[in-house]
Amino acid sequence: MGRPVFDLHCDTLSTPWAGETGRIPLNHPQSAFSLGKIPPQTRWAQCCAAFLPDELSPTQAMERFQLLRRRFEQSVRELRGCALPCVSGSDIRRAWGQGKAALLLTVENGSLLGRELENVELLSQAGVVLLTLTWNGENPIGSGHATDKGLTLFGKALIPELERRGIVVDVSHLNDRGFWDVMDLAHRPPVASHSNARACCPHPRNLSDDQIRELIAREGLIGLNFHAPFLREGGTCAGMEDLYRHIAHFLELGAGDILALGSDWDGSAPPPSLSSCRCVEPLADYLLSRGLTKEWLEKLLWKNAQAFFLKNRP
Repeated sequence: MGRPVFDLHCDTLSTPWAGETGRIPLNHPQSAFSLGKIPPQTRWAQCCAAFLPDELSPTQAMERFQLLRRRFEQSVRELRGCALPCVSGSDIRRAWGQGKAALLLTVENGSLLGRELENVELLSQAGVVLLTLTWNGENPIGSGHATDKGLTLFGKALIPELERRGIVVDVSHLNDRGFWDVMDLAHRPPVASHSNARACCPHPRNLSDDQIRELIAREGLIGLNFHAPFLREGGTCAGMEDLYRHIAHFLELGAGDILALGSDWDGSAPPPSLSSCRCVEPLADYLLSRGLTKEWLEKLLWKNAQAFFLKNRP
């Protein structure tokens, strides 16, 4: 039986072939995340992001979100024999108990909210469990890593509203100033759904040691990103060894209880050894060969993420 897996981020709903008539992106042979590629008998939970590019206006971003939401809902209807839509830790446990994959809807880039707090209720009703506040540039909430501004006044008002609705705040893509603005306002544990360690790869999308320590103190969650330029500077010849370097650094900082997977499949350029969900079994074997214990490997692959959702979205 395969190992359970919980992955915090993929962009499969936005792949070029996702809109093909009669084809299901979450089970498409070209998708890096595809139910058909999951190892046999593996319990899997996947956060599926509705990705909204920076160049869209808030109105266009909302329209794009509605399209991707419908695509997600159609996918889970057509895959109901092997997957269930989930909005809570209990739902995930129920899906796994039925031998089915758990699929969760998230949003990458809060630009669709415009400057209307009322739109948070729309996300909640749509079953969105997590919101990545920005992408790379600026939006009405704040600024991504390509800029240097913090949260806007709307962004600062948004954090407590997201928490009130139970939507997890995701700080991946935020620049450093925006990250600390969130920490000044947050009362519930935030996540960095797909971010690595800046000490191992000096990319601004990665987390500084101080940011990692802050997420540890708040009992948050960090998902390891498989994008090659976030694993190794320049991305050339990146592979499992580089992912291991990041893991070892996180563990040195005491992040063993908050580290998870955040592959970024179908929205990134992973190295060949990490290119699809078929890689998880070889990756697990590799990490064991490097001396990681079976108990800690289970935390990384699924236990930490499941525990987070059971506590914060029970």
